Amino acid sequence: MFRPAARKSSARSALAMLQLIFHATVRSVRRTHGNAVIGLLLNILQTVILVVVFYVMFDLLGLRGNAIRGDFLLYVMSGIFMFMTHTKATSAVVGSDGPTSPMMKHSPMNPIIAIAAAALGSLYTQILSAGVVLFIYHAAFTPITIHDPLGAFSMLLLAWGTGVAIGMVFKAAMPWQPEFVGIFSTVYQRANMIASGKMFVANATPTYILAYFTWNPLFHIIDQARGFVFLNYNPHYSSIRYAVTIMIICIVIGLMGEFYTRKHASSSWGAKR
Repeated sequence: MFRPAARKSSARSALAMLQLIFHATVRSVRRTHGNAVIGLLLNILQTVILVVVFYVMFDLLGLRGNAIRGDFLLYVMSGIFMFMTHTKATSAVVGSDGPTSPMMKHSPMNPIIAIAAAALGSLYTQILSAGVVLFIYHAAFTPITIHDPLGAFSMLLLAWGTGVAIGMVFKAAMPWQPEFVGIFSTVYQRANMIASGKMFVANATPTYILAYFTWNPLFHIIDQARGFVFLNYNPHYSSIRYAVTIMIICIVIGLMGEFYTRKHASSSWGAKR
């Protein structure tokens, strides 16, 4: 109350915000489980189960011949990792603290920091999960070779970025119609099980079928990622520019909607009738 007001420099304010994002990210990671290590292990186990399920499904349906020439399990994992990163980022951003959350009563906190923390926490867990799964497969089963590791990792970041961008659009609209937006967000994440195109190779798919998938930025990311992972695959029906364009557009729309919602948000919106 009687302390003198100290004027902060831009660098000091930026450092304080980064520190706040770091602590909020740690809180976001630990939110899934009381024990942080168990929470990370559960996420790794979820990734492994999804890889095994798709591997068995491909084997039973006889779809292994349609895969890219190379390590078949790496082909499966290249799609699963991108899908999981995109979906987890979207759900993390949608579920982050909103403008009427009790956390927003603390003066340094704001919805943008909450979104950034949720997004970074999701990225951390997914990179760690993918790294652990690849290392175990490489060390315990068979050595793997990724044609362009930097390009493949950049596609993983792009999958995360598009997931964050789309999640920001859902997040901005959530206070206005929480039931409808929540259902639509869940439908989008579930539809990506098929619409992401992780179960087939775009170059070997007829054009009339591709028309149902080319709207999805995750489809382009997975196809381009396989071009970086495998030496013998050159994607022809996907574009990195499309995914980047969709990401930028959704981020701009999400930020505009978030700032508008923050000005008009009220705690009474969450009151039950």
